[in-house]
Amino acid sequence: MASEKPAARRPGRAGAVARVPRAPRGIVRGVTATAFLACAVLGTVTYGSASPPRTAALTAAGTGGAAANVAIVKASREPQVVWSEVLETALRDVSGDPRAHCSVAVLDTASGARAVHGDGLYDTASIVKVDILAALLLQAQDAGRDLTAQEEARAEVMIENSDNAAATALWRAIGQGPGLDAANRRLGLTSTTAGSGLLWGLTQTTAADQLTLLQRVFGTDGALDPTSRAYVRRLMGRVSAAQAWGVPTAADGSFEVKNGWLQRSTTGLWDINSIGRVRAGGRTYLVAVVSRGSTTQAAGITLVERAARAAVDAFSRAAGRSGAS
Repeated sequence: MASEKPAARRPGRAGAVARVPRAPRGIVRGVTATAFLACAVLGTVTYGSASPPRTAALTAAGTGGAAANVAIVKASREPQVVWSEVLETALRDVSGDPRAHCSVAVLDTASGARAVHGDGLYDTASIVKVDILAALLLQAQDAGRDLTAQEEARAEVMIENSDNAAATALWRAIGQGPGLDAANRRLGLTSTTAGSGLLWGLTQTTAADQLTLLQRVFGTDGALDPTSRAYVRRLMGRVSAAQAWGVPTAADGSFEVKNGWLQRSTTGLWDINSIGRVRAGGRTYLVAVVSRGSTTQAAGITLVERAARAAVDAFSRAAGRSGAS
């Protein structure tokens, strides 16, 4: 911002100082006391990373023997919402099993408010199928072609019914792990590492990376073109009713979802994950919940659903208080 120009000097005798009539003593005392009170009243507590409050303007004017007029301009500032604290507080009591852990990432698509709770690595299980499809679509875009009828058939059952055989076939088609890793570099997934061999379900990821993937699918920029994005959205919006658990429980409107579940053979514990887009309270959210260590599949699903609902509810309440657009 350009600095203000100094006020132009009025024509007249150089160095002349205008004489201002002195206000009566009682009025001066009144102005001083009022100014002190104004400073006390206008003390401001700042929240988060808010900029320092603007100094209240106090002006006094006196003309001749007239009483001084005091105008107090109070700067109004809403406390800033610290979204990471909102999410952390919401998830504080979600897990009732000390062995189970989850990580959650949320984005309000209208305001851009975003937060991530937890940064550990988690097995993707079947949520990687969205990533596999994104990689396939990128490769088709690069070749300037549409998906073949066989690729479309496999993609549909892979996403809508979580078909593993179809996922394995498309995993091979993209070049397995190296193909997925190459696609993820273009998609901006910086902490996701593909599973080795045919073990696509053991791809390692974070909730933050899954939120990034959702942004590439449901946003308007990134490596995927509009046709590819629309295709992934359509399939995620047609997931079978039996698999419509997880983040959709946070919605009071429409949703798109892909879930993943895997029992680890070494421990018998469950990986349960859910990613998608939900509409709730008149707003739209992208939500990713990844978890591990649940003793049963049902317990893991309950954990993921509680986390998704708590996160979206907290964001909705905070958005209402902050007046987020």
